[in-house]
Amino acid sequence: MSASFDTLVRVRYAETDKMGVVYYANYYIYFEIGRVEYMRNLGIDYKRMEIEDDSFIVVGESKCRYRRPARYDDLLRILTRVLSVKRRTIHFGYEIVRDETGELLAAGETIHVVCGTNGKPKALPEKYRSILANRVA
Repeated sequence: MSASFDTLVRVRYAETDKMGVVYYANYYIYFEIGRVEYMRNLGIDYKRMEIEDDSFIVVGESKCRYRRPARYDDLLRILTRVLSVKRRTIHFGYEIVRDETGELLAAGETIHVVCGTNGKPKALPEKYRSILANRVA
């Protein structure tokens, strides 16, 4: 995965099932962690984006392909990248790898629609679009 941003997270016991394997829905939480940290690293703060620009990025589509299980106490590397930026949407890609071995555990994507507090789609403010467009892989 080129032009990606790395975030590390350790699997907590609460994120696993009885067999010590990460519950499938938690990968979407890992995607969110990677996305938020990536945007923060670019100087984009979700909270300020919502308050100052009335711009919320709502998940419109998501998918994840699970390849190998992550387990309790694994250190995971979340690789996040911007796949595309359009007038009203941002498309992110993710890979989750076991940090110790580099083994790919899951890969996924999310497409976000920019909305105002009224819930209606709106244009992504140019100040964010220009930053994200420069990072498209």
